[in-house]
Amino acid sequence: MELQLREAIRAAMTEEMERDEDIFLIGEEVAEYNGAYKVSQGMLDQFGASRVVDTPISELGFAGLGIGAAMNGLRPIVEFMTFNFSFVAFDQVINNAPNMQYMSGGQFTVPIVFRGPNGSAGQLGATHSNSTEALYSNFPGLKVIAPSNPDDAKGLLKSAIRDDDPVVFLESEQMYGLKGDVSEDEDYLLPIGQARIAREGSDVTLIGHSKMYHVAMEAADHLSEQGYEAEVIDPRTIKPLDTETIVRSVMKTNRLVVVDESNPFSSVASEVTHQVQDRAFDYLDAPVARVTAPDTPAPYAPNLMDAYVPAADNVVDAAKRVLYVQ
Repeated sequence: MELQLREAIRAAMTEEMERDEDIFLIGEEVAEYNGAYKVSQGMLDQFGASRVVDTPISELGFAGLGIGAAMNGLRPIVEFMTFNFSFVAFDQVINNAPNMQYMSGGQFTVPIVFRGPNGSAGQLGATHSNSTEALYSNFPGLKVIAPSNPDDAKGLLKSAIRDDDPVVFLESEQMYGLKGDVSEDEDYLLPIGQARIAREGSDVTLIGHSKMYHVAMEAADHLSEQGYEAEVIDPRTIKPLDTETIVRSVMKTNRLVVVDESNPFSSVASEVTHQVQDRAFDYLDAPVARVTAPDTPAPYAPNLMDAYVPAADNVVDAAKRVLYVQ
């Protein structure tokens, strides 16, 4: 069946909450307002105010509440209205949630999902446009997922909710209305840590996650029109990263372009570049190219945002550089 991304996320949460009464959803405006982006629409009516809970504007507080609940046997889903607001809860998300099992000698697990929109979403300014995946991937104990389509979002979110480790589940605000076919399997789960080869090719590998996956696919279409066949990989999971799938592709194509909405320094693209040069250096016929946002805060003006966010033309140019055709 065809669903919007927001509907696929809602379906995953609804199915899991129907299956397990220990799961609940908390966050700002998730209940009475049906979610800031209508992701949780109708869930308050279905599950009641004890399981779909509006919180005060206090990310540090409700993130900590969720962690405490998880340590006591529940399985919270914590929605941040935007992951830029998760910085207010930084101590809870990166200091407590991922370290509790280790520091307690295995006495406590923290089965919690932190989810919400990530990355730029148009004219929202520098404080509301951060891509946080590289940041959260830096901390051991956190799993980080960034789906690019409704089907992956549903299957991966259901797996994240059932996982006994804390998971950061990053959505794109600009993709909430994106429609796509979603599996109708009764218990649809996708494995965390397994990339998807979205398009086969032999000339160059393109890697892009979340909305950058769609940029990579558009670039692959343009390259095909010019006689070059790109292989496109959607990592789906940033950590753990499916390095094996990426390396196998590079061993076939001998060239790699990584498309990443993050700022360039210490980005996801930086880590992928390192992994490939470490494991497949002898197969590379050109240096790995990165296409990222520039090393500057996100602008507000629409023309500057168009220049700020990586576009298909940027990816095509990078691919031609590694193909030595310009």
